[in-house]
Amino acid sequence: MGARGPAGPSTCDPEPGDGPTRLGLRQAGAGRGTTRKDPSRGRLSPQDTKSHYPAGLFAQASAARMGRKVTVATCALNQWALDFEGNLQRILKSIEIAKHRGARYRLGPELEICGYGCWDHYYESDTLLHSLQVLAALLESPVTQDIICDVGMKILLIRPKMALANEGNYRELRWFTPWSRSRQTEEYFLPRMLQDLTKQETVPFGDAVLSTRDTCIGSEVCEELWTPHSPHVDMGLDGVEIFTNASGSHHVLRKAHARVDLVTMATTKNGGIYLLANQKGCDGDRLYYDGCALIAMNGSIFAQGSQFSLDDVEVLTATLDLEDIRSYRAEISSRNLAASRVSSYPRVKVDFALSCHEDLLEPVSEPIEWKYHSPAEEISLGPACWLWDFLRRSRQAGFFLPLSGGVDSAATACLVYSMCHQVCEAVRRGNPEVLADVRTIVNQPSYTPQDPRELCGRVLTTCYMASENSSRETCDRARELAQQIGSHHIGLSIDPAVKALVGIFSLVTGTSPRFAVHGGSGRENLALQNVQARVRMVVAYLFAQLSLWSRGASGGLLVLGSANVDESLLGYLTKYDCSSADINPIGGISKTDLRAFVQLCMERFQLPALQRCCDRALCALTAASWQHRPQLSWSPWPTGGCPRPMRHGDDVRRAVHLWEAPEGRQDRPLQHVLQTPQHVEGHLLAPAGEACPAPSGSQQVADKVKRFFSKYSLNRHKMTTLTPAYHAESYSPDDNRFDLRPFLYNSRWPWQFRCIENQVLQLEGRQQQELDGVD
Repeated sequence: MGARGPAGPSTCDPEPGDGPTRLGLRQAGAGRGTTRKDPSRGRLSPQDTKSHYPAGLFAQASAARMGRKVTVATCALNQWALDFEGNLQRILKSIEIAKHRGARYRLGPELEICGYGCWDHYYESDTLLHSLQVLAALLESPVTQDIICDVGMKILLIRPKMALANEGNYRELRWFTPWSRSRQTEEYFLPRMLQDLTKQETVPFGDAVLSTRDTCIGSEVCEELWTPHSPHVDMGLDGVEIFTNASGSHHVLRKAHARVDLVTMATTKNGGIYLLANQKGCDGDRLYYDGCALIAMNGSIFAQGSQFSLDDVEVLTATLDLEDIRSYRAEISSRNLAASRVSSYPRVKVDFALSCHEDLLEPVSEPIEWKYHSPAEEISLGPACWLWDFLRRSRQAGFFLPLSGGVDSAATACLVYSMCHQVCEAVRRGNPEVLADVRTIVNQPSYTPQDPRELCGRVLTTCYMASENSSRETCDRARELAQQIGSHHIGLSIDPAVKALVGIFSLVTGTSPRFAVHGGSGRENLALQNVQARVRMVVAYLFAQLSLWSRGASGGLLVLGSANVDESLLGYLTKYDCSSADINPIGGISKTDLRAFVQLCMERFQLPALQRCCDRALCALTAASWQHRPQLSWSPWPTGGCPRPMRHGDDVRRAVHLWEAPEGRQDRPLQHVLQTPQHVEGHLLAPAGEACPAPSGSQQVADKVKRFFSKYSLNRHKMTTLTPAYHAESYSPDDNRFDLRPFLYNSRWPWQFRCIENQVLQLEGRQQQELDGVD
């Protein structure tokens, strides 16, 4: 944190000695009905009340207390890892906007100078060096004058993070060490480049708070809000009135509810103003940071930032009355009794005020109701924004998508179409950065997108790759969807390439493999199907590199994959087939949520072709499909057609005979798949609030659990080559970043499966005894 103070007396300076108190304006030990009140305004005095003061002193304090309305700002910035120049400009722009709106305090996201996703670049000294250089540039800028910021003219306090995120996608303990000395500071010697600018040799470093002339500000950083005993609890008891949280929180479906609940509950129990800033956008990898900056006070929301947006800089401000905090706290006797026992924080005194003395007529912000997106809307917006950041920052000219006529590739196409909608809307609202980026992408300096369908034709190429086994129905569905979203569509046959590859094998070995329906073995059948799948991947990359060249346009295309999280989890795909791509926008989304998203697209974008993708009856493959991703065009059907029809929209868990997730429990397999087989079986046998299954049901659950873990372990090696995918669920099968498990298993699981069988026998025996007792 830092600030550049005013050069001389400010018109916003309050009266001296009029700051906040640790006990929340209540006398120590006083009960709810016996506390002294301010006679002029019916509120408790803001003076320190650890000892009893005469009533006249309260009246004196009241007369000098005008000037308690503060305007504070928080923001969401689309920072990019190691893009120091761009990050600096976005920080400066956010400070300018905050000051223009009258804010005297500005909060930015976590690691906003270097970007959150630097990962092992944090080990490198250059990352620290360039971060300090940017900090120096901020210190020199006149933009940081007369405002308290995360950085500013004078460094007031370096407040280190005390709880590091180290689960799931987070690896903060790999690069950082938390500060563990609660309520303690030490002197930190600044680098010489900063000493020359600030004329400071040392600054406080540690767990402290800022005490301005009119209030007290305390910081917690990202993960600290999510810990069982967050710093804001004791800070609030110690008189801190404004809490700030610089966050680097990535998007997960339905996560916004938890984030908002944590902030509102923090200020409901303890009172105070809470500012949360967050990063937004894709800063270089699989994660999308979803903004949701907010300002809350006393349990209510006063400003809500967008969760998904193409704006690189978003600033929220609110004008709030500090007296509302003090009155709110004065009515909570249990809180004030706890405050009388809390240990004090070191205070860094700041000769600066957030409020103006003459602010009686200054209007204050009104509380608002937080507006949430449905999961289907989150899918429509989040991955689309991620695709936009990836496209513009990779400096490619668009996307190439193998479009099969199935739901998954159709959903991926819809995400690109949703991206085009958001780009056109941003341009319509006058976003100059988006307009400049889209002109660079299409390589036309005067181009202005207005129609999402027209823009989609420029940035998305779809391709249906038919084989001799393909159906006319899937080809028609792919072509119809491409026409409705406006993509440049290609139809081709891969048979010549497949026959050439099989011909090479036959020439060398003197043997010709056959499909199973023609008398071939299972091994032959699988190999012939897989060669088609892998040819499609090679063709996709060839056309991605040269398709625009063949049309006289410049640039290349990013290849999009379309395997969902359920298929990846089970290895329900061919290694190095069309699931191998540059990026996969649906790779972290379950089949259940994808179905809801496709339904939303049908209604919102008026795409009737999606109905055919969901409703047309497709054919299920045989048990060999465990070894590959099933496609209708991979092998011929026996005479008489499909042996067993299946709805293509059915959950992939049913397609692979895993288990059917009852309504309201769709996420249970994903939540517990990280556990051992017997642990998973226990959750499925006796879920919370549900009766135990019948004896026959117990055996069915056991069989499905064993079948699942057998297939998971057999196909686990495929996750080592998984395409980088948008992270949207609480679980990801990504071997490289999330699911850090072996890829060579004993897939028979002899000990674990024996324990499961013993558990089933015990359960069946106990249930039989209960039945005998009833008889």
